Amino acid sequence: MVSQVRLAKVLVDGGSTLDIIFASTLESMGYDMTTLVPSDQSFYGIIPGARSTPIGRVTLPVTFGTRNYRTEYANFEVAEFETSFHTILERPSLAKFKAIPNHTYLLLKMPAPKGVLSVYGDLQTSYACEAENIKLSDTLE
Repeated sequence: MVSQVRLAKVLVDGGSTLDIIFASTLESMGYDMTTLVPSDQSFYGIIPGARSTPIGRVTLPVTFGTRNYRTEYANFEVAEFETSFHTILERPSLAKFKAIPNHTYLLLKMPAPKGVLSVYGDLQTSYACEAENIKLSDTLE
């Protein structure tokens, strides 16, 4: 959950130093876009061969789990382009949560107040997101 909204399409990557949330996701969450903090940090690798400049930065609470849950605040760069994901969590969030991802099993483990918290991904959703991203990248070329 990000800011009390359950997001079903979250990419846990761990290969970059930026947590990214998309403007369309924030708008659908009802976030006031005029309160974004300005950002001038460009990033690469999301859109193949292109540089992206975020429209701002926002700090939001991120929660994993339900009964045994953990909440931390994450600093997101707000991107204006479209992908099949709602947000991308990278190394900063993984470090805050002390999370260990296992990409093979679509599993994320982290310490929580009531023991180890295991968050499982969904193979069908992952495949659908990846297929949609391939279509989006084909249209950009």
